[in-house]
Amino acid sequence: DEFISSPPRKTVRFGGTLTDILLKYDKGETTDFELLKHQLSDPDIKDAQIINWLHEFRASVAYLTKELEQLVSILLKLPWLRRSREVVEEYLGFLGNLVSAQTVHLRPCLRMIVSHFVPPRITIREDDVDISDSDDDDENLSENFNTCHRALQTVARYVPSTPQFLMPILVENFPFINKSERTLECYVHNLLRVTVYLPTLRLQILELIIEKLLKLDVSTPQQDIEDAEETANNSDSEEKSTEEGLFDMEEDEERKGNKVVSSSSDRMAHPLAERLDILMTILFSYIKDVCHMDGKLDINNTKDLYRDLVSVFDKLILPTHASCHVQYFMFYICSFKLGLAEAFLDHLWKKLHDPNNPSVIRQTAGSYIGSFLARAKFIPVVTVKACLDLLVNWMHKYIDNQDTGANAYCDVALHGPFYSTCQAVFYTLIFRHKQLLDGNLRKGLSYLQSLNFERIVMCQLNPLKICIPSVVNLFAAITRKYQLVFCYTIIERNNRQSIPVVRSGTGGDLVQTCTNPLDSFFPFDPYMLKRSKKTIDPLYQFWEELSAEDLENLKKPIKKGTSEDEDDDFLKGETPQNDGVVGIAPNSYESNTRSPVSSIGSPPDCYVPYPQ
Repeated sequence: DEFISSPPRKTVRFGGTLTDILLKYDKGETTDFELLKHQLSDPDIKDAQIINWLHEFRASVAYLTKELEQLVSILLKLPWLRRSREVVEEYLGFLGNLVSAQTVHLRPCLRMIVSHFVPPRITIREDDVDISDSDDDDENLSENFNTCHRALQTVARYVPSTPQFLMPILVENFPFINKSERTLECYVHNLLRVTVYLPTLRLQILELIIEKLLKLDVSTPQQDIEDAEETANNSDSEEKSTEEGLFDMEEDEERKGNKVVSSSSDRMAHPLAERLDILMTILFSYIKDVCHMDGKLDINNTKDLYRDLVSVFDKLILPTHASCHVQYFMFYICSFKLGLAEAFLDHLWKKLHDPNNPSVIRQTAGSYIGSFLARAKFIPVVTVKACLDLLVNWMHKYIDNQDTGANAYCDVALHGPFYSTCQAVFYTLIFRHKQLLDGNLRKGLSYLQSLNFERIVMCQLNPLKICIPSVVNLFAAITRKYQLVFCYTIIERNNRQSIPVVRSGTGGDLVQTCTNPLDSFFPFDPYMLKRSKKTIDPLYQFWEELSAEDLENLKKPIKKGTSEDEDDDFLKGETPQNDGVVGIAPNSYESNTRSPVSSIGSPPDCYVPYPQ
């Protein structure tokens, strides 16, 4: 009875075998062909039917020429991913046969595979508005992605030129940044997986991802992130106070598959910062995985990846002003081995002192050197000293050449790289002076005196006038304490001269009230994205706010003949990780260290365009 009542298996053929249908179509008889298309497009098509059809198509790929691309398009839309293992295997076999016999269909095949790099769309309507986006709850997502990568590898095996056709499709399909976090996360994760089996595409894929991350980064200034967090914290504390005593629970959101596991407290309040945080976490994980085999650093893999990342850094990061987070991929990979950090510093140094590079690139390279030396805990003091020697020697040679003659005056347009180098050296000294003097104070002071800061500060180019006030004030306080140079006379003179400058231009007179053309760009200022900062924080030198006692100590110069082990209360050697302090220095000082403008660079009400 059961057998009789069960429906027969659908294996209807219209007009004979597939070959017959295609030959008839070639002669102009389209009826059977249309029925074939209709059956393949049936949303209720069964696994057995798909397998039968694919089996026949595999034997007939020679007939699937460009004229039949409409039929191929229907075959590529078959719902093969969420089917039985038999369907998946048959479909992979069909793809291999198709692209090897008819390379004209390579692009559509690649587009189909890449379209599955994100979760499927689900239609959601709210008040007649379509807000459809990805389906976040597909349990088989991870398995589907694995199958997609198998499909791509199959195609690449049959068609060696696959990478060059694939790359433009990967660019085209990159989701917009307003897509769901999950969509972006899956797509970037899958792009990085492609680099493992198609290594020739790695550099281009890293460029694509980092370019998209940069757009996110520059769209979310630090101030916006801080404001969003503050607003969210205020609303959270209000909710907690009303619910106190009723509930005491932690909400943990476990993400499935390869999602970034996070608790609700790890979410960023700013929606773009949240996307950037998730994607930076994936990028850091990728860098770690590529560079380590069985938990040990693989030096060859690491060097290869470092070269690719430096190339992306030069092309995208160095020319971009005001990115806050993306550049940390270089900070992270350099932490794996001192040789990489030294190579990166050497690379930046070459950019800085090469007069053939544009001035803005040289200045930015200077900012990176200063920020990297100051903030990277993994750089030992011996490397800091080697870099200071290099930079300070170059500054003295620059002064030799420029301090007399027609250009011996303070102008950032003429001497931008010089001022940027000065700022890098001052900034490094602020963060590292304790370590430079540690152990043997007399020897440390002798080393700092050998750098001859007095000549740099007193020269006609007047770097204290150009460098940002917060750096100048702290540098002045430290050099006064150790009697290296007395900067306050020059600072006061500069302050008196800081009056509005009127320049005549094509658009009429321009009143320029800001005297800080270097801007406050320190590329490795504190990292603010909650999930990915867990990777950076252990490697990072935080700034410690100055106590009243520290400020008092800064006013007291050390006496000649001080014992070698006397402690300096200013900056503690292992500075506590103080997440609450953003920026490079406190906002207010006693009168002798107070800046005439904001301590974090240019006055907030004065916009200074970055030098072009």
